[in-house]
Amino acid sequence: MESLSHQDVTILLAGLGVLLAAARLLGEIARRFQLPAVFGEILAGILLGPTVLGALAPNFSNLLFPRSGTGALLLDGMVTLAIVLFLLVAGMEADISTVWRQGRAVATVGLAGIVFPFATGFAMAWYLPGLMGREPGAAPLIFALFIATALSISALPVIAKTLMDLDLYRSDLGMMIVAAAVFNDLIGWIIFAVILGMMGVTGSDAFSIGSTIILTLLFTLMMLTVARWSIHRMLPWIQAHASWPGGQLGFTLSVALLGAAFTEWIGVHAIFGSFLVGVAMGDTPHFRERIRGVIDQFVSFFFAPLFFASIGLKVNFVEHFDPLLVLVVLVVACLGKVLGCGLGGRLAGLSPRESWAIGFGMNARGAMEIILGLLALRFGLIGEPLFVALVIMAIVTSLMSGPAMQSILRLKKPRRFINFLPSRGLVRLQAHDRDAAIAELAGTLGPVEGISVETVVEAVRARERLMATGLGYGVAVPHARLAGLSEPVVVLGLSAAGIDFNAPDGKTAQFILLILTPEDDNGAQVQILADIARTFRQREFRQAALEVSGMTEFLALVKSTTDG
Repeated sequence: MESLSHQDVTILLAGLGVLLAAARLLGEIARRFQLPAVFGEILAGILLGPTVLGALAPNFSNLLFPRSGTGALLLDGMVTLAIVLFLLVAGMEADISTVWRQGRAVATVGLAGIVFPFATGFAMAWYLPGLMGREPGAAPLIFALFIATALSISALPVIAKTLMDLDLYRSDLGMMIVAAAVFNDLIGWIIFAVILGMMGVTGSDAFSIGSTIILTLLFTLMMLTVARWSIHRMLPWIQAHASWPGGQLGFTLSVALLGAAFTEWIGVHAIFGSFLVGVAMGDTPHFRERIRGVIDQFVSFFFAPLFFASIGLKVNFVEHFDPLLVLVVLVVACLGKVLGCGLGGRLAGLSPRESWAIGFGMNARGAMEIILGLLALRFGLIGEPLFVALVIMAIVTSLMSGPAMQSILRLKKPRRFINFLPSRGLVRLQAHDRDAAIAELAGTLGPVEGISVETVVEAVRARERLMATGLGYGVAVPHARLAGLSEPVVVLGLSAAGIDFNAPDGKTAQFILLILTPEDDNGAQVQILADIARTFRQREFRQAALEVSGMTEFLALVKSTTDG
């Protein structure tokens, strides 16, 4: 039985150690400057790869990160595993149930957000291939389909993180963006899987191109139906009889690797299989936020930094930087996605401000764009200049997404939630579950501007069924938009024991804020939710708030601990 040599093991471990340390360090520095961690992780690879270290000390760079031989194969294997697991996490974020529950609005935004940029990208690549960076010898149709797909797909993990940073993730607008991004990603990855099948890039001799495409579509259908149902039935048994989190973690990773192996076998890249497994896993209510967090941390702090840092090892970003190509790709990508999603939002009946916010929110490409580009580069579909342009476009669109949404929604001067608390708006809750808590808070308010308590309760519970409203750190924000309401109303419930609102951190909520806003509020709900998240995020504030004796003391506490 063959084994690695002493030198192979030494180089592999040293290279991985240096790469991971640099990626984590620069990723944390990027976060300090309010940049996505992926920016610092890619920069680490650029510094250690041919762009910087390779130019200054080529022998040392090639020793740590060999371009050929056993060391290169081992590193490529680690990177492949990292991509597979990263797509598993991305798939878990794609709660497709929200797509169906949102109905026409998400379908309209989602379709416009993929059809418009797809058509724009295809037309540019087909009629102006030189301007879009097509390499000599590349098949015109496959190249045009790739560009169309690359400019259509969004980066769900980046979008989710941006919404969380802006405290919009659990809002109606945030849920709309997430659902539309799920729709985009699912369609985009199916199309890309078909493109890979058309190219025959995986080297599978078992199936023809037609068979690969048919099997890809059948596998997708099975994972979104039968597999989802089976996982939904199996998870409770695993949770009851296996250790936590090891049992569920082992089950999830095993299924993901098997799904990845299957799609690789039929002639489509392994990442598509792990992505669909993630979608099927994440869509069941038994797959709670806490286990998502465990898997996300497992992948995000080891495998993801290695993958993103490895991108910088592939290409010399200075030598292959083409300013015109970068500008064209960036402009075409932004115009297609922002205009498509913005127009889709208007057709769905959203306000202009919310529509353009959706457009810029969906414009973040991030990791998904980079993965598409890396695979296309590996299989010879694109050259280094276009790959560099796609990476830069992915980073720029990710960086501009949050500030653009913040500016459009005018989140810098939010409406304070304390301005909508009535004199009886603070309650010591007796309820022990979320439905009872919602009913108790609504009953405290009584009829609101002629709207009955029963109507309020049903609207809030219906919204809760779409997506749980636990923010984490002991806070939950059940809310609803009501026709006929002239201005927002907020009531705060304090629960000493805590009530489960399925928060991302797994903690029960001791602060439950029921928020009612006008149906056509044009941003009031978003601003109030953001203000609540900022206020209650402070641990000292939460500890003091549990001890207040009434509304006057609570208002004094808020104004003394915030800019209020």
